[in-house]
Amino acid sequence: MPCLEAHIMSNSDLGDYCCPDRLRDEISKNAKNVLIIDCRSQSDYSRSYVRGAINITLPSLMLKRLKRGNLNISSVIQNNEAKERFSKYSKTATIILYDDCSTDLNANPSSVINLLVKKLRQDGCRASFLLGGFSTFEERFPEYCQHQEHDTNIMGLCNLRISEEPSFGDGDTHSTCSTASPISCPFPVPVLPYLYLGSAKNSADLSQLKKYGITYILNVTTNVPNMFENEKNFKYLQIPISDHWSQNLSSFFPQAITFIDEARNNQKGILVHCLAGISRSVTVTVAYLMSRESMTLNEAYDHVKKCKPNISPNFTFMGQLLDFEKDLNSSDKANDSGDESLTSDCEKLSPTSSNCSPI
Repeated sequence: MPCLEAHIMSNSDLGDYCCPDRLRDEISKNAKNVLIIDCRSQSDYSRSYVRGAINITLPSLMLKRLKRGNLNISSVIQNNEAKERFSKYSKTATIILYDDCSTDLNANPSSVINLLVKKLRQDGCRASFLLGGFSTFEERFPEYCQHQEHDTNIMGLCNLRISEEPSFGDGDTHSTCSTASPISCPFPVPVLPYLYLGSAKNSADLSQLKKYGITYILNVTTNVPNMFENEKNFKYLQIPISDHWSQNLSSFFPQAITFIDEARNNQKGILVHCLAGISRSVTVTVAYLMSRESMTLNEAYDHVKKCKPNISPNFTFMGQLLDFEKDLNSSDKANDSGDESLTSDCEKLSPTSSNCSPI
């Protein structure tokens, strides 16, 4: 299953990640086994954060030290309780860092979350980042997030801009997302001719939509707006599903498949997107490949993963895809049985049949 990959990825690989399902499980089992670091802005953290997250505010001097790799991270934790917890468990617990939406640290080596992961690993810690960031985790597991109003003892990690030093890249470093994040990815990912997979950010980028000839947009979210719905060149289908275990996405498969067929038959590009482009839109795309390309679930999943390596459908959606595969197989068997029955009937009616009298 896709999220199990996060358990076995090597910590020596900077692309190491923790999927939302795994973080949920770690929090549920034993919170002492995981330290969570919030890398968003203080204002974002004050509104909502992952339960138990630690916040650190870095002044510019400390930020420069972080860039040089000689920052003692515990020294900038202002809250004594949080500092003690970090010092006590940082070498034994798994440290999971998150920003708003990153899905690939390698794409932006100068991002704060990337620098922190590298520094923690240099210090001998087991550090990884949360795939899809806080936005994906909050949408999928809101019960594991909380607001700051009644909890002032836990500090969070402030997202910091590192563009103050020109040698660390251009204005893109102001973003909490790595540049290859599906939310901030500059282009949709082609899966089949005319079929593209992407994120909410992709769906709002008019220049890229025009570049790839995308005029059909399948929006698999409850609240991402259809940005160009009033323009005559665009056609939308919105599937109001949240990325949560309680949702029945498979009930929309037939409608989604028909919509994708319409676009491709008309030789028009179609973008299938959700918020981060790693779960809901992936599930619909995999279902389409199974239905129209006669792929097994494993084949369809592997094909999409080759196109977009950071996919991570939640376990409920994977279960629905398994059921969908069974339904497709049953339908194929029924069709084969029908063909055999028809052939048998024709043989009975054939003049060459021994049961027929000569004409």
